[in-house]
Order: sequence, then C-alpha cells, then structure tokens
Amino acid sequence: MTQHAPYREAPADEAVSVVLADATFLSREAVAHVLDEADGVRLVAVCRDRFSLLSAIRRERPAVAVVASDLPPAETAVADELQRCHPEIAVVELNERMRLPADDELIGRHSAGHALLLKEQLQESRQLTAAIDVAARGGTYVDAAALARLRAARSLAECSPIAELSPREREVLALVAAGKSNASIAAELVLTKRAVEKHINAIYLKLGLRYETDVSCRVTATLIHLEATRAPR
Repeated sequence: MTQHAPYREAPADEAVSVVLADATFLSREAVAHVLDEADGVRLVAVCRDRFSLLSAIRRERPAVAVVASDLPPAETAVADELQRCHPEIAVVELNERMRLPADDELIGRHSAGHALLLKEQLQESRQLTAAIDVAARGGTYVDAAALARLRAARSLAECSPIAELSPREREVLALVAAGKSNASIAAELVLTKRAVEKHINAIYLKLGLRYETDVSCRVTATLIHLEATRAPR
C-alpha cells in the first residue's frame, strides 16, 4: 500500500457520502452491500453507467465516488473525467485487473484524493473503507496486490518484443488483438487506412513476423500482445 499527499481536514464523526458506479450487476450489488454495512460511510447513490453517475454527482454532491474503471461508455477513463470535471470529489477506482500501458502510468498520473483497488481484494470491507478514508482526506492509496501486479506486468512487458514498439504501434496492436479490422482501427484512432497499414507492417517487422501470411501475423501478434499484457497471478 502507498499513501501520500497531505490529508484534508474533515470532522472525525461525520459519515463520508459515497456514490457507487459499476456496470456489472453482481459486482455492483456486492460492493453496495459492503458500503451499506460499513461504519463511517453513507451510500447516497448506486449507478450502472457514466451518465447516471454524473447525474448522481450533480444531485448528491458526494465526497467520494467509488467507480469501476471499465464503466461504460468507455471513450475516456472515468477516473480521469472525474478528476477533470469534479476535482473536489475523491475517486476510489475498482480495477478488474491491471492493464498496460494505461495502468503503468497510474501512480505518477493520479495525485491527491485517488485510490486504486483490485476488485478481487474487496472480500473484506476494511480494504474498501480504508481506501475511501484515505482518498476522502486527500491521500493517495494503491493496495499492495495492485502494486505488485503493476510491477510484475511492467517487468513482463519490458522483456517482450512489444517493448520495441512505439506508443502508437502499441495502441494499434491492442486494437488488432481486440479483433478490429484495419478500417475500424483507422476510424477509432482517427487515422487513414493507409496509415494503419503502415503501423501494422512496422509492428510485424519489429515482432519478427514479416514472412508470415497476414492472418497468421495477426494471430501471432495478438498472442504476443496478450502474453505481454496478461495480469500476473
């Protein structure tokens, strides 16, 4: 666990108001139950998507938002959006698993009033309430399991041929691994189809796949990507 940044002063006997947002029903219900039973926490809204979350924040003005990192629609990371649009609200981010490269920047990118937990670490309410308390007081909290996963994933990625790719090439490869066509990748990244093809050719060359067919290249590149970005156990 890491904890830093000065705490904001807050009355010790005042319950922290919290909104919860998670698109997965079972996860949402489980976390809501934990929050309902927790001392020092007042759950004021439960949301299933970004739009209902933002509406609840405007209506309830909570101290903390507990949000799943994959909350739809997913054009922008919800934690980043909240920090930009509602910097007065602390964020506790629940991550299904550590992903690269975005999560590799987490500790340096987020500052006061932010916490990161892996969903699988929430069996005990103490983990979540501790994160809420630290974030609400202006601290930064990353649970030990998440930090260990992050460091292991970074080490794995650095040993992979993917380490040779540029940031844009990694973006393109991630979309290839997601099953996107070149046209879909071009539309998503606002590139020409020709530019996407050039990136893909460069990826194949750096991964040593230049003598394979396009189909086998895509399959092999996908397997390399999945191996480099899998969550270590």
